[in-house]
Amino acid sequence: MIATTDDPTADWTEPGVFEVAPGVHRIPLPLPTDGLRAVNVYAVDDGDGLVLIDSGWAITEAREQLGKALAALGCGLGDVRRFLVTHVHRDHYTLAVTLRREFGNRVSLGIGERATLEMIADPDRQPLDSEIGQLRRTGALPIAQRLQESRGEHDKSVWELPDDWLKGPADIALQTRSLLAVPTPGHTRGHLVFADELSGLLFAGDHVLPHITPSIGLEQAPAELPLGNYLNSLRLVRQRPDARLLPAHGPVADSVHARIDELLDHHAARLQATSDTLGRGADTAYEAAGMLGWTRRGRTLDELDPFNQMLAVMETAAHLDLLVAQGQLRCAERDGVVRYTYPG
Repeated sequence: MIATTDDPTADWTEPGVFEVAPGVHRIPLPLPTDGLRAVNVYAVDDGDGLVLIDSGWAITEAREQLGKALAALGCGLGDVRRFLVTHVHRDHYTLAVTLRREFGNRVSLGIGERATLEMIADPDRQPLDSEIGQLRRTGALPIAQRLQESRGEHDKSVWELPDDWLKGPADIALQTRSLLAVPTPGHTRGHLVFADELSGLLFAGDHVLPHITPSIGLEQAPAELPLGNYLNSLRLVRQRPDARLLPAHGPVADSVHARIDELLDHHAARLQATSDTLGRGADTAYEAAGMLGWTRRGRTLDELDPFNQMLAVMETAAHLDLLVAQGQLRCAERDGVVRYTYPG
């Protein structure tokens, strides 16, 4: 495994160490899932050590691959001074936690993730408790039941508090450069992007992805209007100078602005399509999700596995709730289920 120049036309999930800018390397690490197959971790040269943007999932394969990648850069896992983590999801945060126990690396996370992380780390809390409760409010009782029956034991071992909470916007002074931590709530409440303004780079985490849209509305401690937060965060980043997009999933792209414009257009169309399902007889997020297409292939809800069905229903609920906040729909809870209607 050697460091090479990144080729945006190649398979971005292939193992390796790819230079994306002077002193910055992209390291794809494997994920144990059928959907997303890899997560990009970015190694930033910092004098005689490294700073890593995100860390990967705490699995043996990811740790071994990260070790090989850093060796290609002449470093080891103990040379990572700090992990700057964009958000609390397992594929970004947990490998940093396990490596810290062995090497003492510093781990930093956005302050907005505190409520969710404390819930996840609670040893008495069952996996997916919060999500199953949210599904029931959407009317998705069959999905909630399947997830409740299939959930495993709660593994608290990979969930610990960070060394420090980042409150943005905040300058992070490294030895070789300065990064600006910008809060971008939406995908999660405490999501951050890290801007290298002098080099024209944006470490975007899951906030701006080149080929897919991040999940919205699925958190242990959900925000009131996650989609509204996400769209506002997109507009906030759109107001900043354009930069090269360094995403957590997918190839590097030349323009953050261009992709944000596509994402804003996508959600505008999705809001209209979601509203239209009420005219076709839907009155819950579960029913609306069943009338919409999913993934780029336009799959039906029934064609998805239970976990992705959950993502689909919760994202639909996020769109419906934003339409209510905009005054385009009304909602009322009856028998524990939120139901939506057109005004009037």
